[in-house]
Amino acid sequence: MTFCAHAPASIPGHGAITITIAPNPIVARAVEGGMFEFPFDVVLRETGGHPLKVERVTSNVYAFGTVRVGSETYDEEKIRALGYPTKIEANGELRYHFNPRKQVPDERMLSNVSAEVRIDASDDTGTPASATTRVTVRR
Repeated sequence: MTFCAHAPASIPGHGAITITIAPNPIVARAVEGGMFEFPFDVVLRETGGHPLKVERVTSNVYAFGTVRVGSETYDEEKIRALGYPTKIEANGELRYHFNPRKQVPDERMLSNVSAEVRIDASDDTGTPASATTRVTVRR
């Protein structure tokens, strides 16, 4: 199952972006000794008819709905260093695969974890575009 963010407000004549996380929920896999990996794909789609440049991917991880327990940001340089493009053609799509490994002090926490993923981009005219979605985690 995947989850797509609600369509962001777009400015007519400018680029717009949607984000989907697959799978949702993300399935945490035990590696060893309290270490887990969290494999998922971020699928970006340009929906406004203008090319976009991805400037930043940010994830904030929450326990029990509101307690932020982690945050990570990938800027353009870091995205390219992972081997991923940062340009989305008009009406095009990009897919980024992430597989972070994190220490989890108590496996029971995994039933109360969610994340917010945000994409910040700009179109070929310099107009900003962004989208945010939430994803849950399960064991």
